[in-house]
Amino acid sequence: MSDSVVPSVSKHAGGRGGGRLLRDLRKNKFIYMMLIPIALYYLVFHYYPMYGAQIAFRDFSPLKGIWGSAWVGFKHFSDFFSSYYFYRLLRNTVLINLYDIIFGFPAPIIMAILINEIGHPLFKRTVQTITYLPHFISLVVVCGLLTDFLASDGVINNAIEFFGGKPTSFLMNPEAFRTIYVGSEIWQSMGWNSIVYLAALVSIPSELYEAARIDGAGKMREIWSITIPCLIPTIVIMLIMRVGKIMTVGAEKIILLYNPSIYETADVISSFVYRKGVLEASFSFTAAVGLFNSIISFAMVASVNKLCNKLTQSSLW
Repeated sequence: MSDSVVPSVSKHAGGRGGGRLLRDLRKNKFIYMMLIPIALYYLVFHYYPMYGAQIAFRDFSPLKGIWGSAWVGFKHFSDFFSSYYFYRLLRNTVLINLYDIIFGFPAPIIMAILINEIGHPLFKRTVQTITYLPHFISLVVVCGLLTDFLASDGVINNAIEFFGGKPTSFLMNPEAFRTIYVGSEIWQSMGWNSIVYLAALVSIPSELYEAARIDGAGKMREIWSITIPCLIPTIVIMLIMRVGKIMTVGAEKIILLYNPSIYETADVISSFVYRKGVLEASFSFTAAVGLFNSIISFAMVASVNKLCNKLTQSSLW
C-alpha cells in the first residue's frame, strides 16, 4: 500500500510545482522577457568564452584552431613560473593592490561620512559633483595630465624649484611610480565609490542619532558608535569584492604611464600579458597567465569571504 501511495504523492507534488512555475511564467512573462537579453549577454560574453580557456594547455595557432593545436599540458604555466620576470611581476602587482587597499579603500568611506555630515544642501551637492567628476574623465586624459604635471618642467617641479627644492623627473623614478599610481587612483575613484556608502548611510534610522544626542553623544561619538557599525556590512561586501581584484591592475593606465626605465616597479602581470599576447602574439602563454590570475583571485575571494563571515557575520554567500 505504501509503495502505491508514495509515487502518487511525488507525482502530485511534482505536478503542483510545475503548475506553480507555469503560473508564475504567465503572470510575470514580461519580466522574464526582460531577463532574456541579460541571460544571453552572460551566456555569450562570459560563459561561452570559457570554452577557449583550454588554449592555455595547447600550443595554440589561429590557423589550426583550438582543436587542431597540439596539447602541451602545463608547459605555459611552467614557463611563466620559471620566468625571470615572474617574481617581479607578482611583487609589483600585489604591492600596488595592497597599497590601494590600505590607502584607497578607506578613502570613499571617509568621503561618504564627511559628505553625509554636511548640513547645507547646496554645498553638499556641490561637493558631491566635484568629487564625482574625475571618474568621468578619460583615462588617456588623466595620464596626459599626470605626464605634463610630473614632467621635469611641469607644474609640480616648478613649485618644488620655487620653494628651493631640486626638480626631478617623477615618471623616470622607479621609487615614485607606485605612489603616483595609487594617488591618482584615489583621486579619480574616491568620489564615485563613495556613492555606495552614501546610499547605505541614508538607510540608517534617524532615531539612533536622536537617542545618542539625548544621551549626550557628540558628533565623533555618533560616527564611531552608530555610523561605522551600520556601514560594516557594506564595507565587508566591498572589501571582499576588492580583494578579488588583488591580482589585477589596470593595464591601460600602467601602459600609458610606464617606460622601460621603471619596469622594475611599474611592470605588472596585466602589462606583461599585453606585451606577450598582443605584441608578440603568444596567445597560449597569456591565456595560461590569465587563468592563473583567475584561480588566485577566486581563492582570495573564497578565503576572505569565509574570514569575514566568521568575524562579522557578513559575507557574499
